[in-house]
Amino acid sequence: MNAARQFQFAPEFLPHVRFGEPLSRHTSWHVGGPADVFYTPKSAAELARFLAALPAEVPCFFLGLGSNVLVRDGGLRGVVVSLHLGLDRLERVGETRVHADAGVPCARVARQCAKWLLGPAEFFAGIPGTVGGALAMNAGAWGGETWPWVAEVDIVDRDGGQRTRPAADYRWGYRHLEAPAPSEWFVAVRFEFAVDPAASAETIKNLLIRRRETQPIGEWSCGSTFTNPEGAFAAELIESTGLKGHRIGGAVVSPKHANFLLNEGAASAADIERLIAHVQAEVERRHGVRLTPEVRIVGENA
Repeated sequence: MNAARQFQFAPEFLPHVRFGEPLSRHTSWHVGGPADVFYTPKSAAELARFLAALPAEVPCFFLGLGSNVLVRDGGLRGVVVSLHLGLDRLERVGETRVHADAGVPCARVARQCAKWLLGPAEFFAGIPGTVGGALAMNAGAWGGETWPWVAEVDIVDRDGGQRTRPAADYRWGYRHLEAPAPSEWFVAVRFEFAVDPAASAETIKNLLIRRRETQPIGEWSCGSTFTNPEGAFAAELIESTGLKGHRIGGAVVSPKHANFLLNEGAASAADIERLIAHVQAEVERRHGVRLTPEVRIVGENA
């Protein structure tokens, strides 16, 4: 029996702990084997106590909406911490400052900032994940990205320590973040926006309409699978290689947008991982460009 299952969780945590939870229920690709332990904290303080009590040898993996992760069919060992059902506070804390917990969906940030006439925040509507995930990879959409608007973040570390860090502690770039210390996770952020009289729900609606016209929204995917290489677009490289509609098992390159790989309902994580590798190999063979996955691949094979 593994260390996570052997550990005796304190009574305060047990209502929020599940064993052998299928991660296919918690990922946008709808694939992935079980987590040894699946934990949903109800507050940052509870999460800190949980981590402080957890043996150091038990690995932890933090999960938001599961939109930028491929969990292999053998699942994840240790503890998977799911934030989006518990850490969900979103409020205005100053004229232009917004507090968002790490579990808040990015689309909710966009809608609420439009109501507050704060921006530019419309781009968050195009990010299919949580604030915590957006911070971890400097997610973006429609020309906007997360970190230019970060004032400070609240973090928790593997020992249960909590602190606030200024944005200047981090280095960021395109879909990339360098943190000042390992084994720290975001639990909240304060964004600093500007008063924007032009911000509106109508603007977001129009952007989402355009997105639905060009992307397979509503189908099982992780969003964009690969980052755009410098001076090019991943979707154009994949399409020009003739891979639209190419399938491996139950996984297929979207005929609508080539940078979206779909689970049509019966794919395994192994099917998707093989399709990712095939797309990389074919694009490199044809164009001499090695595409970098935007999605994080984790876990064990079946």
